[in-house]
This record gives sequence, C-alpha cells and structure tokens, in this order.
Amino acid sequence: MNKNFVCSVMLSSLFAFTGCASIPDGATAVKPFDLSKYMGSWYEIARIDFRHERGLDNTSAHYSINPDGTIKVVNRGRNMETGLYQESVGKAKVVSLDGSAMLKVSFFGPFYSGYNVLAIDDEYKYALVAGSNYKYLWMLSREKSMPNYIQDKYMEVAEKAGFDTYKLIWINQD
Repeated sequence: MNKNFVCSVMLSSLFAFTGCASIPDGATAVKPFDLSKYMGSWYEIARIDFRHERGLDNTSAHYSINPDGTIKVVNRGRNMETGLYQESVGKAKVVSLDGSAMLKVSFFGPFYSGYNVLAIDDEYKYALVAGSNYKYLWMLSREKSMPNYIQDKYMEVAEKAGFDTYKLIWINQD
C-alpha cells in the first residue's frame, strides 16, 4: 500500500475526529442563537449521568469569551463522597455558520465533542443542551432551580428528539 495514501487517510481521520462536532439524529439546535446572551453562569438541574460527572452535585458551568474568540468553559461540582469541589476547564467553538446553537467543546486537547442547545427561553434563563449523541443531556438554569412547567416542556423536547428522559438524574443544588 502506498505510504502517502496511508498517511493521507490517517490525517483525514484525525481531522475528521478532532474538528467535527455533531448532534443526535432526531435533535435540532436552536436558531437563531445569541452566543453573547448565553455567556455567564448556569446551574445544572438535571443530566443523563456519565463518568466525568458521576458522584457530583452542585454542578455548574461558566462560559466566557476568550480573547481569540473561543469560549472558556469552567465546569464545577462537589464530590458527594468527599465534599470537595472539582473543576475542569475547557474551550468551545461555534460550529455552525447559520446562526444555530451548535458548538463543539473540548476538555482533552484536540478532541472535541458536540454541544447543542436544543431549547432556550427568550430571556436565556433556562436551556436544554445535548451532546453529540443520546448519552449526554443537561437541563440548565441561571438559578438553582427551574419551574416545573419548564422542566416538563424540556422533557417533551428531549423525548421528541429521541432521548430516554428516564435516565435523567436531578441534581442537588444547595
């Protein structure tokens, strides 16, 4: 096999893996989306649990614009076993040029994953966010709680998009 061909395929695969972000098949990102209104602090109300947040409560995320135009992401949560807070810092970039809420986020060097806002209220106070597949879903609020009618609305959006909302865990914010 030609070495240049193999090298080309490997590089193409690397760029495809690190440069792309996606959205679950049945989901649609919010459009239009005002990134500047999304910046600031959000509290996690519910999530589909996964290994990087397992065992954490009082979870939150803070978004701010970096000088280079990327987005600084600071995720924070309290380990329920030790009571100590853990923090991880990453960066996000806008993926879509059509004004939709499709971003990609990385906490591990060049490896990015999808970050898609599926629902948001007009005041940018409550949001429903999905990852690149059905394993990642978050309900976020600017406050430590979310009205039941918003939770119900976002559950409906998530279910219509194909998410198993029975997997959601409700986060303690005290």
